[in-house]
Amino acid sequence: MTNMMKKTVLVRYLYAAGLIVILLMMSPGAHALDFTGYARTYAGILLHEENDYAVIQNTFDLKIEHSRSRVAMKINPYLYHNAETDRDVNDELELGLRQAYLDIYFDAFDLRLGKQQIIWGKADGVFITDVVSPKDLREFLLPDFEEVRIGVTAAKLNYYRGNQTFELAWVPVFTPNQKPEQGSIWLRSPDFAIMPVMDDAREDVPARLENSELFAKYSLLGSAIDFELMAGYAWDDDPTLHLTKTLDLESGQVAALTLRPEHHRLTLMGGSFSTTRGGFVLRGEGAYYSGKYLQSADPRLADGVVKKDYLHYLLGAEYTLRGVKLSAQFIQQAILNYEDQIANDQFENTLTLLASKDFLRDTLRLELFAYLGLNDRDALLRPKIKYDLADGFQIQAGANIFVGDNGNFGQYDDNDMLYAKVIYSF
Repeated sequence: MTNMMKKTVLVRYLYAAGLIVILLMMSPGAHALDFTGYARTYAGILLHEENDYAVIQNTFDLKIEHSRSRVAMKINPYLYHNAETDRDVNDELELGLRQAYLDIYFDAFDLRLGKQQIIWGKADGVFITDVVSPKDLREFLLPDFEEVRIGVTAAKLNYYRGNQTFELAWVPVFTPNQKPEQGSIWLRSPDFAIMPVMDDAREDVPARLENSELFAKYSLLGSAIDFELMAGYAWDDDPTLHLTKTLDLESGQVAALTLRPEHHRLTLMGGSFSTTRGGFVLRGEGAYYSGKYLQSADPRLADGVVKKDYLHYLLGAEYTLRGVKLSAQFIQQAILNYEDQIANDQFENTLTLLASKDFLRDTLRLELFAYLGLNDRDALLRPKIKYDLADGFQIQAGANIFVGDNGNFGQYDDNDMLYAKVIYSF
């Protein structure tokens, strides 16, 4: 589809969305509709010699809610307008639907149908058991997590019994993570001596009943401890790159490479907890993943991948000292039955640190959040300042500083940036 065709389709969507909002506001029950949301202007500049813009974006996010005795609905459309820059590879206008669901309430259970964000777990800034909603990674992990999570069309049932909740979610159509586009500063492609040919014939997961995803969770809200137990039968949100080599018959050297991205099934189970002890908030979260495909240099493998199980877990603590909120988390991914040819480390260790403090009657907040990669000695440092200039009107300024040469964060060392946001919430 050409850019002109995309813009034509987008304009039609905009007209349709505007018409729906107008009809809702003019309807007899419009007084019962609850309209909330925000408008935001966001600008970021890269800290290198050219001082290119990383982003210049205007955002309008609208939440429309309505409820009656036993039913409710929520619609959350959003609009991004990206100013044209040398670094901008996205469409100028992007209209999307973050959530659009119906709630039906019964005496002991609730039913939610439609596009929704499903949030599980206790971790800050890390996805371990929070795996039902895929992620928009076009700007790495820099946007607010409400924007990182992608809503999925699902049927979710919550059954309540005292302080216990049983939750079951059925996702009929698989939605993968959204990756950076070609030309984006956030796109990192594997290095090959020979340019590979991409074969994406198996990348899509057909929308069929047998390709559904199923998740379940049990949670208990107690006076001494809160905990969750979960399980899932799902697709890996990131495709595995199967690598096929074609050899030259005469020389025996590699003559061609073919990359075949493919999503695979995962079975997982895990849980999380949080409790307060002596002023400390202690939390933990972990999951066991079965059936993960990993890249391997083992020459005996036909397509360069090996199937393994792995653990992903964290332990964290939070404490407030003289008005300063302090938090730390240790996260580890451990591959079971490890083989030396696997591209990933057997143990990948990460540390997160958070320090924040409010001033001026809670209108000014200073914050520092950091990811520290212990294996590659890389990091992402995110200092930020927020100021509530007036009711519903906030100014933010901050930086995203990447440290290191390799690793999850060091690979983006050229993407250090300063940014500012002006947000009006209503």
